[in-house]
Amino acid sequence: MGMTLPRLYNVIGLMSGTSLDGIDVAWIETDGISYVRPLGFLYFPYSETLRNKIRLCFGAKVRTQSINETEIDLTMAHADAIQKMMDHYSLTTKDIDMVGFHGQTITHDPDHGFTWQLGHADLLAVHTGLPVVYDFRTADVAAGGQGAPLIPIYHQARAVSSDLSFPVAILNIGGVSNVTWMDGREDGLFAFDCGPGNALIDDYVLKSTGARFDKDGQIAFSGKVHPPILSRWLSHPYFQKPPPKSLDRGAWDVDDLSELSCADAVATLTGFTAAAIADGVRYFPAPVRGCYVTGGGRLNPALMDALSKRFECPVAPVESLGWNGDALEAEGFAYLAVRSVLGLPLSYPGTTGVPYARTGGKITSHRA
Repeated sequence: MGMTLPRLYNVIGLMSGTSLDGIDVAWIETDGISYVRPLGFLYFPYSETLRNKIRLCFGAKVRTQSINETEIDLTMAHADAIQKMMDHYSLTTKDIDMVGFHGQTITHDPDHGFTWQLGHADLLAVHTGLPVVYDFRTADVAAGGQGAPLIPIYHQARAVSSDLSFPVAILNIGGVSNVTWMDGREDGLFAFDCGPGNALIDDYVLKSTGARFDKDGQIAFSGKVHPPILSRWLSHPYFQKPPPKSLDRGAWDVDDLSELSCADAVATLTGFTAAAIADGVRYFPAPVRGCYVTGGGRLNPALMDALSKRFECPVAPVESLGWNGDALEAEGFAYLAVRSVLGLPLSYPGTTGVPYARTGGKITSHRA
């Protein structure tokens, strides 16, 4: 009998993180196992109106009329992003096997068995004419996992094919920061949310200056870190809790900043983000040979500088591996969509604390 080779799928993956910048759309070819080929990527910022509507949903646990309306607006923005992606690369629905739709996390409280990603999969499927795989986190949370981080298995697939010398860490700095430690084996994956990512810095900068983020780390570079505040924040019980663990973007209250100048406040928040990440290193099963950074945080030189000072190994953006750090999470959800359809694990005891490796996701099919 001849061996059947794994089938290759063309998939579009969608991601919108808690920093609310917009929608990342990635197109990859993958077997859902060890083969991944990134084929395209585009980014579409949210309108200010949609961004504000989503922000009002943060922390919600009960559906309301306004949450339903926001969910439809959000889904239509994703449908529009897919259409633009297809047009840009001259794709038709025949070229794409499925869409991996993460949706927008508004509340993540796994310790109470709750996580909520806004996004209407049926509506997206109807508007795109494509099967949509969605709801990636709830099965894990229902089984006692943290529901996050989910991208480690994708990091692993990319790292193994990039021929890295293990162990290595892939650090994702989005609204929240999370890290994947890997030694090259699927059952050797270890991951957790380290602490805040860009969310605290971005929220403070927006409130104080009206800008959406600290461009080029300029504000942080012009200020001084205040050690007493930093120590107070680092005494938060989250840092004493061994992984697996995950966070909601609203977990920190940083009202201590009223005494500081804007520059010192941003420098302190940036220092805190770096310190929280570096604090997590003590949980690694073994020291890493390199730490590769993805997500928006890698574009903040003040944060990268603070990390380099705290790590004993080289810290570099994932671009140094030839990866696209803007596309990685959207690619990851495209990859997870295929794994979901194939019934392969998305999460592991070492990544979310789920008791055994388990699959997740749901599929809706409305291929026109």
